[in-house]
Parts: sequence; C-alpha cells; structure tokens
Amino acid sequence: MVLIREVVQQAFSTGCLEIAAEEQLRKLLTTKYDMEDFNAFMLLQEAAMSGQVKQESRELSRCIQQ
Repeated sequence: MVLIREVVQQAFSTGCLEIAAEEQLRKLLTTKYDMEDFNAFMLLQEAAMSGQVKQESRELSRCIQQ
C-alpha cells in the first residue's frame, strides 16, 4: 500500500502535485496513518500555500478561467 509520505515525496521531487496524487491523498487520509505521514502532509500543505509545490488542479482551473 502506498503511504502518504511517498505521495508527498513525489510531489516535492517534481514540484507538482498531480490530480491523481491529490485523489490518492484524499483516499489515504480517510485511512489510518502515522505521525510521519501526517507531518509529511502538513509539509506539503505549507509548500502548496507558499508556491513551492504547484497543484495541477489549480493550474488547470486558472488556464480555463483565462
């Protein structure tokens, strides 16, 4: 089974959280996870808010709106 921290690591390595990875995170967050996964998710949240990691879903919606 994939762990939250693995999905987060992929997002950091590419600089982009893909739509499929977002969906995967939503599903993983409904299951039991440990503190390491929680901390990784929080780091991803901070990185997305600061623009360090882009969210594909938000980038697409901006393109559609323009």
